[in-house]
Amino acid sequence: MLAALGAEPRLRILRLLLTAHPGGLVVGDIQAELGIPPSTLSHHLEKLKNEELVKVRRESTFLRYTANTDGLKEMLDFLYAECCTRNNVIDPKDIAPAC
Repeated sequence: MLAALGAEPRLRILRLLLTAHPGGLVVGDIQAELGIPPSTLSHHLEKLKNEELVKVRRESTFLRYTANTDGLKEMLDFLYAECCTRNNVIDPKDIAPAC
């Protein structure tokens, strides 16, 4: 999941989908907003889907993408457990104000 978010376009896509949560966006709207060429956008959306960071559903001839908040929560829980609980690398109090 972290590797999928390591590419700047995919991070931009996920941020956009989070702003459109819970309704999500159709591919054309994502493309128009971010200006990513269609074939490149398709590649990035597929990678995010494979890593379970986004969900997709067909609506007639359109594909609607939404952020997979359960998947994101899973990733954040892992990071919190590793950094704040197990290894104490970060003080949990430093994270709470950001949330």
